[in-house]
Amino acid sequence: MARLANLETEYPVLDSTVRNFCASHGIFSVEDFLIHDLYMLAAFAEQNDSSERLKEGIAQVLSIIDDMHQPWLNGMELLEDAKRNKHVFPTGIQGIDLLLGDGIHVGQLTELVGPSSSGKTQVCLRTASNVARNHMVLYLDTGNSFSPQRIAYFLGKTISPSSAQAKNQFLQKVMSNISCHSVFDIFAMFDVLHQLESYLRCQDGRGGCQMRLLIVDSISSLISPVLGSSSTLGRALMTSAGYLLKKLAHQHNLAVLIINHTVGGEGGSSKPALGDSWKCIPHSRLFLSCDRGSNTYNVSILRHPSMASGKAARFVI
Repeated sequence: MARLANLETEYPVLDSTVRNFCASHGIFSVEDFLIHDLYMLAAFAEQNDSSERLKEGIAQVLSIIDDMHQPWLNGMELLEDAKRNKHVFPTGIQGIDLLLGDGIHVGQLTELVGPSSSGKTQVCLRTASNVARNHMVLYLDTGNSFSPQRIAYFLGKTISPSSAQAKNQFLQKVMSNISCHSVFDIFAMFDVLHQLESYLRCQDGRGGCQMRLLIVDSISSLISPVLGSSSTLGRALMTSAGYLLKKLAHQHNLAVLIINHTVGGEGGSSKPALGDSWKCIPHSRLFLSCDRGSNTYNVSILRHPSMASGKAARFVI
């Protein structure tokens, strides 16, 4: 859903007075309304000098939300959608693909969890290089981790013997299918995701090469700072981010792959960052680790909609 600042042209009532009031309560986009207590919001508006204007603005946003509701689908329609659109994309990493039943699922949010140097970014880069052979990929880089050289290396390992010209043409095709954006705070990510949503609306129903994979490397580096500053606003922003990522995945048939770090848990063990409020948001959670002194990695399922937790595999990148 759109940011409020982008709606004033179409809905003049959403002027700076309304937007500034909403911003003071941590509301920057239409979906932010969905996680706020609207009765409390209306009560605060009533105490404002511009109460009538603010109540008109709140009513307008609620009307926009009503218009944007997706129609209810019955079981047969959902089954047909799954068969037609919800495919599986191989990561190109044999151990992970075998563990997950061929790869990551379109329409779902898959999270890679692990400590530093556990292979999370390498899995993302390998997956991007594999999917970009036939589809477009958007890579959101929060820590300067994106490496075109590494993607070229992965592609070089899988290209069949051919002329240097053919190899170069293939490399150019795949690399041009990958777009990388640097985002260093959660608000910049929201801006990029809303732009992506507008792009995907235009893309749907058209032929040609389409966007099918979104990678966020990493989601925890964007959310952790806002969780530390204000718990209420931070949790609201975190929930909004998760909702938007899942919405993009389902409505526009994207596979969404995100990275999360680990923090210390009870007894010195490590656990996924972002806490209990976040853990139910990803459809699938995979825990990665690396054998010390080797290039062998381990992956185990923490959560998956159709597979038992605890299943594990080993792989080499």
